[in-house]
Amino acid sequence: MTKPSLHELLHAAVTAVGGTERPGQVTMAEAVAEAIDDGSHLLVQAGTGTGKSLGYLVPALAQGERVVVATATLALQRQLVERDLPRTVDALHPLLRRRPEFAMLKGRSNYLCLHRLNEGVPQDEEEGLFDQFEAAAPSSKLGQDLLRLRDWSQETETGDRDDLTPGVSDRAWAQISVSSRECLGASKCAYGAECFAEMARERAKLSEVVVTNHALLAIDAIEGAPVLPQHEVLIVDEAHELVSRVTGVATGELTPGQVNRAVKRAAKLVNEKVADQLQTAAEGFERVMELALPGRLEEIPEDLAYVLMALRDAARAVISAIGSTRDKSVQDEDAVRKQALAAVESVHDVAERISNGSEWDVVWYERHDRFGASLRVAPMSVSGLLREKLFADRSVTLTSATLKLGGDFNGIGASLGLAPEGTQGDDLPQWKGVDVGSPFDYPRQGILYVAKHLSRPARDGDRADMLDELTELIQAAGGRTLGLFSSMRAAQLAAEELRVRIPEYPILLQGEETLGELIKGFAADPKTCLFGTLSLWQGVDVPGPSCQLVVMDKIPFPRPDDPLMSARQKAVEEAGGNGFMAVAATHAALLMAQGAGRLVRAQGDRGVVAVLDQRLATARYGSYLKASLPDFWYTTDRNQVRRSLAAIDSAAKDREAAKTEEEAETAEV
Repeated sequence: MTKPSLHELLHAAVTAVGGTERPGQVTMAEAVAEAIDDGSHLLVQAGTGTGKSLGYLVPALAQGERVVVATATLALQRQLVERDLPRTVDALHPLLRRRPEFAMLKGRSNYLCLHRLNEGVPQDEEEGLFDQFEAAAPSSKLGQDLLRLRDWSQETETGDRDDLTPGVSDRAWAQISVSSRECLGASKCAYGAECFAEMARERAKLSEVVVTNHALLAIDAIEGAPVLPQHEVLIVDEAHELVSRVTGVATGELTPGQVNRAVKRAAKLVNEKVADQLQTAAEGFERVMELALPGRLEEIPEDLAYVLMALRDAARAVISAIGSTRDKSVQDEDAVRKQALAAVESVHDVAERISNGSEWDVVWYERHDRFGASLRVAPMSVSGLLREKLFADRSVTLTSATLKLGGDFNGIGASLGLAPEGTQGDDLPQWKGVDVGSPFDYPRQGILYVAKHLSRPARDGDRADMLDELTELIQAAGGRTLGLFSSMRAAQLAAEELRVRIPEYPILLQGEETLGELIKGFAADPKTCLFGTLSLWQGVDVPGPSCQLVVMDKIPFPRPDDPLMSARQKAVEEAGGNGFMAVAATHAALLMAQGAGRLVRAQGDRGVVAVLDQRLATARYGSYLKASLPDFWYTTDRNQVRRSLAAIDSAAKDREAAKTEEEAETAEV
């Protein structure tokens, strides 16, 4: 039997999911297959509606080596494991004459821990453990969540938090889960043989395709101890998120609360002298943090340096002492010791990292209204780490609807540690970028409108003219508006003002309800508008007439006082580059491309992306930002855009009326 061609396999898979083959999907599948065959790397921009999941799954399954697919969002992980992979495997089985196995793998804290569920949680204040089910009042939300978790533990096959519907609070989940540092290890744990996390790892080891998330991919790369099984092919979907997720994993934090918890957990397990040393260091750290002002610390102040060294040394002494003492009076001592060690090691590692003062790290204070002050440390860049760890021993394909910024892939490539496309060198990963386009006709389906007549936005300044413009646009569109704001304060002010001005158009505001409920409400009523900030720029998928106007209040540059972004910008400038374009403009371009992508989600969608910031039309960097957006028809004519919105609204109302009439006739029949 001859080996099936890639085209035959793709056709079978697309037919199985009830789709139609698209030229972009075929181009993508061919490019992925070629990269896998020659062991090179690929960046693929595939617009919404291309069918990119099959564009990489089919060539990956065809080559027969183990593949890891890493995604940023839970929604895509679920789609792959519950829909795309089962159907694709079934469709390809007769042609490949094998049935590839697939599995999902997440970090340990995503799985229910049977030891903690059955034996209890180590207490901070007293030795031993307490039964969290008895401690929480059954009538409280926490108590109800815990009882539901206990019932669920009897029926779940995976122990995966994301399989629990509806979900529970982080506080409840923390009672029955452990981090990898807190885990006793399968060989030492009484429940090791039935551990959900261990079973997930075993399934992954036996599978040809392992679906995971960016965070676990980052942990696998950073921490040196392999979490993922050995693999020859890596596919990173939603790759525009990778750098921020890896940065998040590589960021350390110290807070007085965290340090005090470590003190309490260790106190009963070490002698008084060692415990007092850590207690004294913790008090010194707390005093310094009370005076902490938000902002970057280009040099570590003397008082902070002193308390960090004291914390580091005291934590090290506790770690040594815990390792050499046993106390049989402590109930389930191994679990208590493991949790105490995890807490103290975390404090030690961050204190030591900041004390060592690497030139590649950025250190800053943050102050939160609710949680108080924290000390944070993050890598200046993760590009070197990604180049070394990600691209070394396997073929890597990175894909997203937004990778080509300003007209090429080099901006995203640089953030991933890749030299400009085509650059030759022994130590340089070889890669190419491919834009497979979109099935949508952007110039016909959408308009990009820039409100050039508005005054230039000033930081936190009064934008009365912007609110006037926004009001008129919503009225012309008949509601149907997704408002993307550069700050939560701006979103709140706009929602408050417009609820008074145009009460006939309900305005939903991020934070007033869960994101899922807000999106459901927005999609259900065409007159409704949804306002919010960062997660809405990327997390909303509402095809059809409910979203026909996407408004960006201003270009989403990072805040000038963002310690990490400003440090990265300064580093580029000191190296002779353009820090603003490399960091701030790239950040804004990526967000704007994601935001504009909310408008056209299906073949019949029509609408306007309105940018209420004249700089997109007047500033030199405006052309770079516009080149990062879909190829919509462009205008700065305010009257033209109002007429267009009114026409789109009218057409949508006609379709809604016709649909209602048709449903009524069907009901009569």
